[in-house]
Amino acid sequence: MPTIVSKLPKVGTTIFTVMSQLAMEHQAVNLGQGFPDFPVPDLLVESLDRAMRAGHNQYAPMTGIPALRQAIANKTERVYGWRPNADTEVTVTSGATEAIFNAIHAVVHAGEEVVVLDPCYDCYEPAIELAEATAVHVALDPQTFAPDWSKVRAAITPRTRMLMINSPHNPSGAMLSAADMAEVAAILRDNPNVFLLSDEVYEHIVFDGARHESVLRYPELRERAFVVSSFGKTYHCTGWKVGYCIAPAALSAEFRKVHQYNTFCTFAPAQHAFAEMIEREPAHYEELGAFYQAKRDRFAAQLRETRLKPLHVPGGYFQLVDYSAVSDLDDLAFCRWLTTEHGVAAIPLSPFYETPPAGQRLARLCFAKNDATLDAALARLRKL
Repeated sequence: MPTIVSKLPKVGTTIFTVMSQLAMEHQAVNLGQGFPDFPVPDLLVESLDRAMRAGHNQYAPMTGIPALRQAIANKTERVYGWRPNADTEVTVTSGATEAIFNAIHAVVHAGEEVVVLDPCYDCYEPAIELAEATAVHVALDPQTFAPDWSKVRAAITPRTRMLMINSPHNPSGAMLSAADMAEVAAILRDNPNVFLLSDEVYEHIVFDGARHESVLRYPELRERAFVVSSFGKTYHCTGWKVGYCIAPAALSAEFRKVHQYNTFCTFAPAQHAFAEMIEREPAHYEELGAFYQAKRDRFAAQLRETRLKPLHVPGGYFQLVDYSAVSDLDDLAFCRWLTTEHGVAAIPLSPFYETPPAGQRLARLCFAKNDATLDAALARLRKL
C-alpha cells in the first residue's frame, strides 16, 4: 500500500461519537450529543410525506427549491427586517456543517489565516486545514465566554482572510450583544480584506427576552458575511441534515461553486416540507425560545440539588456545569467516569479548544430532551 499522509493528522473520531458510543455500551442517559429526543412538528412530518408521495424524490435544484428559498427570504425579513434576494443570496445546504465548509473554501486560500474564538465547534478547524490555511485561536473569557475584542484585533494579520463568530454559542450558550456587533464592524472596517462567517444555528433559541443580534440586522456586516443557519436545530430534526447560507450575491456565487461539487443538492422532499412549515407555522420558531427556556429553567433548578454547579445559559440548548465539587479529574476523564460509573453521558469542553484553560472543570449537558429523559439523568446525578 502507498504511504498515507493524512490531510487531518490531528483529527480522530469526534468526541460526540465517542461519548454516544460509550453511552450505548453502558446504557447511560445520553445528555452528550446535541439532538432532541422528542418528535418533530406534525405538520413537518405530514408535509414530508406529501412531498414524497407527490414525487419530489429526485435531485433538487443545486441552490435549493425556489419555494424554500423564498420562504427563507420571507422569514429573514419577518425576523430581522431585511430581505435577501432568494435567487442570488440564499443557498440550501446539507446541514450547517456543509455550509461552513463551503464558506471557508469559497474564499480562504492556502497560506491564509482564519480567526476562530475558543471554545469553538469542532468542524471549524478541519475545514480550515483542508483549505491549507491556518486557524488562529483567540480564547473567550473562561467564565463568561465573552470575547475580548482587543485580542481579536491583535490576532488579525495581513494573512487573515476570515473571522468566524458563533451566537448563541456552542458549547456555552453565550450570546453576542449589539455592542459586540459594533466591535466586529469596527474590526472589519479596519481590515477590508477580511470576510465574516457567522454561525447562527441556534438563532431562535434565545432566552430572558433577549434579542438575537444576527449579522443580517447590520448592513455593514452582512455585505461581507456568510450567515449560516440550521433547520435541524429549529425543527428538532437534526438527522435530516438541512441548513442554509445567506450571503451577498458575489459571495454566494463562490459559495455555490464549492457546494455544487460537494453535495450538489440537498434532500429534496425535506425542502418542500420546510417551505410549507415556515410559511404555515411561523409560531413554531417564534415560540421556540420560550419552549426551551422552560426546559432550561427546570433543568437548572434540579441541577442545583446536585453537587454540580450550573452556569448561566443565555441561549442554545446546552447547559455547562462546573463539576469541581465532585471531582478533580480532567474533563475527558470525568465525562468518561460519569458515563461508565454513574450512567449519564456528558461532553467535555477541552475538545472545543486549541489550548484548554488550566484547571477548568466544566462539562456540557444537552437539555433538548423530554422531561422523562432529564429526570432519569438527574436521579443519577443526585447520587454523585
